[in-house]
Amino acid sequence: MNNPIEHPLVRAHLDAVARGTATLPPERRRELLADLREHIEVSLTEAPVTEEAVRAVLAQLGTPRQIADAALAEEGQARPAPETAGWTNLTLALAVLALPLSLVPAVGPVLGFAAAVFAAVRVTRSRQWTRREKRQATLLLVSPLVLTPVLAVVVTVLSAGLTPGAVLAVCALGFCPSPVAAIRLSRSAARLRAADLAV
Repeated sequence: MNNPIEHPLVRAHLDAVARGTATLPPERRRELLADLREHIEVSLTEAPVTEEAVRAVLAQLGTPRQIADAALAEEGQARPAPETAGWTNLTLALAVLALPLSLVPAVGPVLGFAAAVFAAVRVTRSRQWTRREKRQATLLLVSPLVLTPVLAVVVTVLSAGLTPGAVLAVCALGFCPSPVAAIRLSRSAARLRAADLAV
């Protein structure tokens, strides 16, 4: 193998470091990974790229967790820890259920708003997601509180009244951001769990 960076062990190591440093500023993260690649290439150019040589070089660098924790500490950050699957699933379920609950006749919007607000509270209290992810998810989760009434007004003005079908359409459209928040949070939680297992 001519390029040591293409070795499966090296790729796995660098991928684990990349996942573990996902909360670093992008430029700092790119710089860290570039430094690691350069060190690995320089260390492995002198000898044949064998599995033993690769393992020795990677051992000198430290585990992906050690590298990620050191880089995060330099930036004054701590690695987010995944919370229990139960809490994560509760948060995601509340976010997803906001949309179908909003379609329940008569009390739907109230149920949908309650589920979205409880999901937003869970997200903000979680240790799992970064501040940026929390801000984005909270905005998506509380946006139905503004979006749904605005859509109701628009539909009322355009059609001179709200029919039951129009109410369902308004709720369906107004609560669309909630499942989007759930999808984004789910992907982030999965990445964090994968990074935690890999490092």
